[in-house]
Amino acid sequence: MKITRAGLASGHLLGMLLLAAGLAGCVDKAGDAGQPAPAKAALTVTTTTPQAQDWPQTLQASGNIAAWQEAVIGPEINNYRITEVNANVGERVNKGQVLARIASAAVDSELAEAHASVAEAQATLSEARANQERSRQLRDKGFYSPQQGTQSDTAAETALARLNAALARRQSAELKRSKTAVLAPDDGLISARSATVGTLTQPGQELFRLIRGGRLEWRAEVTAGEIGRLRAGQLAVLETPSGAPLEGRVRAVAPTVDLQTRTALVYVDLPASAAISAGMFVRGEFRLGQSPALTLPQSALLLRDGFAYVFQVEDGKVRQTKITTGRRNGQRIEINGLPATAVVVSSGAGFLADGDTVKVVAAAKPAP
Repeated sequence: MKITRAGLASGHLLGMLLLAAGLAGCVDKAGDAGQPAPAKAALTVTTTTPQAQDWPQTLQASGNIAAWQEAVIGPEINNYRITEVNANVGERVNKGQVLARIASAAVDSELAEAHASVAEAQATLSEARANQERSRQLRDKGFYSPQQGTQSDTAAETALARLNAALARRQSAELKRSKTAVLAPDDGLISARSATVGTLTQPGQELFRLIRGGRLEWRAEVTAGEIGRLRAGQLAVLETPSGAPLEGRVRAVAPTVDLQTRTALVYVDLPASAAISAGMFVRGEFRLGQSPALTLPQSALLLRDGFAYVFQVEDGKVRQTKITTGRRNGQRIEINGLPATAVVVSSGAGFLADGDTVKVVAAAKPAP
């Protein structure tokens, strides 16, 4: 193969061009590697400062809703049949209202017999007194001996005693007759009914249960260390199952502590409300007064590893600061361990890290 001088010259030129292109690429790569990395973009945040507010001091508790006083209504005469039941569970009744009736035929006959006994005793007394008066007149004239006068006086007194006994039996029969109607002892709400038409009344039998006045109370359980903070008249706010709060007032604090649970009962009077019923278990809190609190919105807090943190803004950077929390009220929370003049990130703390650069913008005004 024959190679000409012109061919060698053209090949040499092509090699030089390729070498120059390679060197230029290396220089470009070296130049790129020597440039600094672009700075991290600053996050836009809004800030807030702690606010001093007067917040209520509260004591959390839980307990059962119960009747203020519950009356057990039963028959006052025994072995008589119930003929009528006029009240059912859930009904409101008035004092003296007839709840049930008991068969009165036998009682009526006893009452009639008692009336007859009274009439007989009255007749006997009238005769005895007439004999007594006649004996006195004859004794004054000397026709009767003192012994006969004493006998006439004794007969009159005996007749009077028998009349009094008959009157007492009649009164007892009338009282028994009145007990054939089972009456409500007070205004209230029927909470239970076991009376049934046709059954015989028995001693100690329960026919109805009545919540006196329809009044309910909250029996809250508190520990022995919390009793001293509670007084009669303090406000209590309950969380009802419907979600609506219900206010009541402390009526009394139990003077003893249960030996088993080491808790004491606090009795709270409640207003009439359809949101609660006897037997419910509810939670609530006692309002013990007002005290100052340094607060932040809950969105400003970051929870990590069981601790609470906020991000303070200083010279365009954030610094993570550990704090302690206290009471909560709506969307705000009481904090400690932070000066009142501190500027902290108000929201989005979960996207920040200690030392991040931030850009502060004005916070949007909350909607009214």
